[in-house]
Amino acid sequence: MTRFRKSLLSILCLLLGSTAVLAADPQIHWPSGWQVEEVVPDDEAPTQPSTVSRQRAIKNDENGTTLMVMELTGTPIAAGHKVNLQGVLLEMRKTIQKDFARTGYQSVCSKIHPTTLSRFEALETTCVITENGRHVLSQTLVGAVDTDKAYVLSYAGQAEAYAASKDEVNSVRDSLKL
Repeated sequence: MTRFRKSLLSILCLLLGSTAVLAADPQIHWPSGWQVEEVVPDDEAPTQPSTVSRQRAIKNDENGTTLMVMELTGTPIAAGHKVNLQGVLLEMRKTIQKDFARTGYQSVCSKIHPTTLSRFEALETTCVITENGRHVLSQTLVGAVDTDKAYVLSYAGQAEAYAASKDEVNSVRDSLKL
């Protein structure tokens, strides 16, 4: 199971980069029982705070094993820049598939489809990760774009925990204030 935790956290860190959290972060109401983690910059990151915001929560079992990881990232958009959200999600999905393939897992991802995130129209895709035909993990990426910021909500977890946490994930999505 520690291999799964490392995979989940490394994928999230790889996809979302390392940045400092700002005071004006989006508002998230994490479910009770989830451990909110401070997202700190890597040692190699610049000492200046970034304008990218990140918030993460982890759901562990009674033994401390990670069952689910959920993270929201907000990235500023340069004035006049148009974000190709479909292209961004395709690249993120491709990265997930490649990274899991390197560690011996197979993955199948859903077609990117419309949804909502907070008050914004969004796009979403979910990847099912298997090992020797056994479903072990699922990861969902939801992306949305405001006039000056792009948001990605990523949540991933062990197969059973992912399914069992559906209501908690939906409550986070419904309560987001971006």
